[in-house]
Amino acid sequence: MIAHLKGVVASTGIDHAVIEVAGVGYLVGASARTLAALPPVGEACLVHTELLVGEDFLRLVGFAGAAERDWFRLLTGVQGVGARVALAILSALEPSDLSRAVMAQDKATVARANGVGPKLAERIVRELKDKVGGVALGPAAAAQAVPAGAGADAVSALLNLGFRPAEASAAVAAAEEELGASAGLDALVRLALRKAAK
Repeated sequence: MIAHLKGVVASTGIDHAVIEVAGVGYLVGASARTLAALPPVGEACLVHTELLVGEDFLRLVGFAGAAERDWFRLLTGVQGVGARVALAILSALEPSDLSRAVMAQDKATVARANGVGPKLAERIVRELKDKVGGVALGPAAAAQAVPAGAGADAVSALLNLGFRPAEASAAVAAAEEELGASAGLDALVRLALRKAAK
């Protein structure tokens, strides 16, 4: 599993970027929002990633932030939403706007994305409502829900284990509060798992 790439922007295209890490260029698909957030070609960047594995392909998808990556995972878990449609939704809506639309069951907002019809939009808001029910909204909550560094990696680890985004964020936040800001990834994940199990 490739959690993120830290390197230099080698080039960008309409729906992808090439990130060079230690002399290797990684082609990563990305939403328009992520591509706009990347620094200019030749500058350093950190891109959160999701590795898609199919019968005859391996594909990396990149995200400017962990919240966008988490939403990509949620969206592609909905029947009928593939990587291309999920990226179209994330190009049209910020994670906070998507959260509000799902919580309000606002299928019209979700349907603004290219390739998303009314029926698919309705399925998305219906299936994801319970999964984002505990995600707080607003700038302060968003900052809390997307920890940086080891915290972000710990949240990612819990998500990979099947925890919901709200559960993972809350458990890691509690672990960080107890261990302090300098806590390592292993210690954070161990304590967060214990917190989440309570």
